[in-house]
Amino acid sequence: MAGLIISERQVGEVTILDLSGDITFGEGNIALRNAIRRVISVGKKKILLNLGSVFYVDSSGIGELVSGFIAVTRVDGELKLSNLSQRIRDLLAITHLLIVFDVFDTEVDALDNFN
Repeated sequence: MAGLIISERQVGEVTILDLSGDITFGEGNIALRNAIRRVISVGKKKILLNLGSVFYVDSSGIGELVSGFIAVTRVDGELKLSNLSQRIRDLLAITHLLIVFDVFDTEVDALDNFN
C-alpha cells in the first residue's frame, strides 16, 4: 500500500491540500487528520482537498474525511473536495456523503465556490 503524501499551497484565502496516494487506516488517515488540524490551528478556515492523485480510500479514510469536515465546520470554516476519481465519487455516493461534501470536478470550480 502506498502512503499518503500531502503538499500544501495557498490560493488567496483558500488552503489547498494536494493529496497523493491512499487514504487508508493508519498512516494515511492520521496524515490527513494532522494536516487538516494544523491548517485550522493557524486560523485558516477555507480548505480544499485536491483528491486528483488519490487512488484508494478505505472506510477509515472516509471516516477521516467526515471528521475533517466536522472539524472545519466547527470553526465556521469550509471544506471542499475536488478532482475525485470515479471510484471515490462512487464510494461517496454509496455512503450518501456526496450530499454532505461540496464536490467539484476541478480546482477552479471549487475555488470559485468559496465564500
